[in-house]
Amino acid sequence: MPLDRPLNSLGLPKPPAQTRVVVAMSGGVDSSVVAAQLAEEGYDVVGVTLQLYDHGAALAKKGACCAGVDIHDARRVAESMGFPHYVLDYENIFRDAVIDEFADSYLGGATPVPCIRCNERVKFKDLLETARDLDADCMATGHYIQRKMGASGAELHRAADAARDQSYFLFSTTQEQLEFLRFPLGHLGSKAETRALAAKYGLPVADKPDSQDICFVPDGNYAAVIEKLRPGSAQPGEIVHVDGRVLGTHPGVIHYTIGQRRGLGIGGLSEPLYVVKLDTETRQVVVGPKERLATRRVPVREINWLGDTPFASAETREIAVKLRSTRPPAEAVLRPVSETEAEIELFTPEEGVSPGQAAVFYDPESTRVLGGGWIWRGH
Repeated sequence: MPLDRPLNSLGLPKPPAQTRVVVAMSGGVDSSVVAAQLAEEGYDVVGVTLQLYDHGAALAKKGACCAGVDIHDARRVAESMGFPHYVLDYENIFRDAVIDEFADSYLGGATPVPCIRCNERVKFKDLLETARDLDADCMATGHYIQRKMGASGAELHRAADAARDQSYFLFSTTQEQLEFLRFPLGHLGSKAETRALAAKYGLPVADKPDSQDICFVPDGNYAAVIEKLRPGSAQPGEIVHVDGRVLGTHPGVIHYTIGQRRGLGIGGLSEPLYVVKLDTETRQVVVGPKERLATRRVPVREINWLGDTPFASAETREIAVKLRSTRPPAEAVLRPVSETEAEIELFTPEEGVSPGQAAVFYDPESTRVLGGGWIWRGH
């Protein structure tokens, strides 16, 4: 193929009609707009929706992603825009790669982020391999994140709309995956623009509300899901003050998270208390004053590095880091310990840093995502 061919809108050197794009379709507005837009531009679009858990049960779960109604909505979009659509049964893969680890890490006193594991182990691994099997030139998703070409290849950047940015959930995207992936919505300024495009294409999902919950925890009740997955796992224990006083009892560590203040069941105390540690071996929920939540040093492992130089050889460097999806990036120093481990030292201590959460690294001078890892110890 001649190298002087002009690049199409997806950065590939051939006409859209000869460019096959697999679009990961959840049935929501975002991925539907991506598929419709690419189809209108003349690309050879193939829509794929993943069935991630029992279809019968899914039909009853409104507002959760990848449920039965969402499969139906994705199919309707494909029919209206005239491109093929396939539903893949990934139930076993999803259970093994995401749900089981979610349950086990929660039982271990961590606060997991299953959406990151789903992107890493299902969507950007198995689904991406399926896209290659379908002879796709690239795979597109409805995520709000930007892919830009830099001196060393494709780079990951935060979305133009900071309120919609999903980079926290996509830090584990590898360089190889990034070369194949496309995120057509990352440059948009607001969700309103996406809905306007959906209306322009006459999509049946134009007014569909966003899903808020983890798809297999539709009402936000993590503990109920854990008890269903691991019967008998909620063992009662003691609520203990950091000074050693026993303040009461609890129905199971799985009902608590680091930083929690409400619903502790230990009223009548003069000072507000927060969960500062979950000890699953002694079944203790340890509480203390707010200042005991403050953390400055954060150990991180399973690092995925997207910088231009190898991570292990990278010097200590200043970064911006996100320790929760809902918090803005904070100034910090990143110290590599090995190829996959590091210590983060925050300039300003943060409260409620919890094992099982992700730490996502950003270039403090730009919108670039440098990778990230998993927080793995208490403080």
